[in-house]
Amino acid sequence: MENSYNHIFLHVLPALESKKSEFKVYQYETVTEQDIWKYCVEKKWRKLDVLSLSLHQIVNDVLSITPAEYMTYEQIQNSRTSNWFADINQEELQVLLNPQNEKK
Repeated sequence: MENSYNHIFLHVLPALESKKSEFKVYQYETVTEQDIWKYCVEKKWRKLDVLSLSLHQIVNDVLSITPAEYMTYEQIQNSRTSNWFADINQEELQVLLNPQNEKK
């Protein structure tokens, strides 16, 4: 299955490169072809069988991505995976979780 995705990826690479260039125009310099592909697989085609899509459907989907919808997806993904409490130590975390113990 993974090999089939790679095969499709290679076929649509020119469209992915074009979309990457468009993102650069909008100052999104760090977006890669792989990022755009991942967005399509995880978001656009999440409920579809990618292997059953025709090549022109895949290319159309790639080229129709707007920077705004991609960045919204990225922000949601980052908020799901980020550790909001990474910058505090265990004692500070306990105070946050049990504020009534601090008042004693």
